[in-house]
Amino acid sequence: MKTIILIGLLAIPFASLLAQDQVNKSPLTVSGYAEVYYQYDFNNPAGNTRPSFVYSFNRNNEVSLNLGFVKAAYSKENVRANVALAAGSYMNANYAAEGGVLKNIYEANIGVKLSRKANLWLDAGVFPSHIGFESAIGKDCWNVTRSMLADNSPYFETGVKLSYTSKNEHWFLSALILNGWQRIERVYGNTTPAFGSQVTYKPNGSITLNASSFIGSDKPDSVRQVRYFHNFYGIFQLSKSWAATIGFDMGAEQKAKGSSATNTWYSPVLIVKYAAGSRSTLAARAEYYQDKNGVIIASGTPNGFQTWGFSANFDYAVAENATWRIEARTLHSKDQIFEKRNNGLTAGNASLTTTLAISF
Repeated sequence: MKTIILIGLLAIPFASLLAQDQVNKSPLTVSGYAEVYYQYDFNNPAGNTRPSFVYSFNRNNEVSLNLGFVKAAYSKENVRANVALAAGSYMNANYAAEGGVLKNIYEANIGVKLSRKANLWLDAGVFPSHIGFESAIGKDCWNVTRSMLADNSPYFETGVKLSYTSKNEHWFLSALILNGWQRIERVYGNTTPAFGSQVTYKPNGSITLNASSFIGSDKPDSVRQVRYFHNFYGIFQLSKSWAATIGFDMGAEQKAKGSSATNTWYSPVLIVKYAAGSRSTLAARAEYYQDKNGVIIASGTPNGFQTWGFSANFDYAVAENATWRIEARTLHSKDQIFEKRNNGLTAGNASLTTTLAISF
């Protein structure tokens, strides 16, 4: 109820400023996004919740809101700011560790330009993550559901970011000081910052290459285990109709405080997209995630988490700002890790998901 009231109070001045924008060409813009889905997990788990490592579209056999937000963006030549308040099952799953109204902050940041000649910015606040090619916004992703790689690395982060874009826009560089691994508030008992970096190279309109990193601890100082993580991806427009994305995540974390030994995990993914027409798109994904020691995904099984995934989806643009999508997805683990109603655990999982998204 408090969140609804807060959004309502913010919407009044936003609406007024938006009306003025049409007359005065204000630097303030207001936008929104909503994505509703229905998903059926053929294992039909008792709690109607998808496996614990799924953080987007994680409700089963019910109509649900994955993500809905209202955003205000302010942009001038030397200052910028973004505020977005959100709700949905994505927010419930990914912001579970945050308290109070922080659970509903999708984005809140301000930035200042540091140079008159160079595109050099300093931003601070809550941002979308600098890691990965998938985001929480479904319309910006090739597949309906997020990959295991995306669901188990940060979607958002909080801190300070220094970024630079070259004049020809071929290069983007950033360095970050962060509160932790997908955190707004730092973990209780943790006094050390985390650090991140990003390098993106776009030699032309058909190729994007990106390397992002993270180093830091997401545990209290008393048991501090430093985490090292690297994400690489390439996006390739192969022709007018065909495109492909290749991604690879790899991480390592100390086995104990001060130890030189580490537990490692990794995840490759390949996505191919085909534009069947002006309104229709097809996409297929193959992925694998290995985390034998349970650093990110703790299965509690003899072989740890070792899971393959395959999915295929069809998208149709109902209108310029509205898209209907449907996806079939299968997951298969080396161990029996998936709950099956009335039948204990099984190594396989299959699901069917359909969504309707609108942006304004």
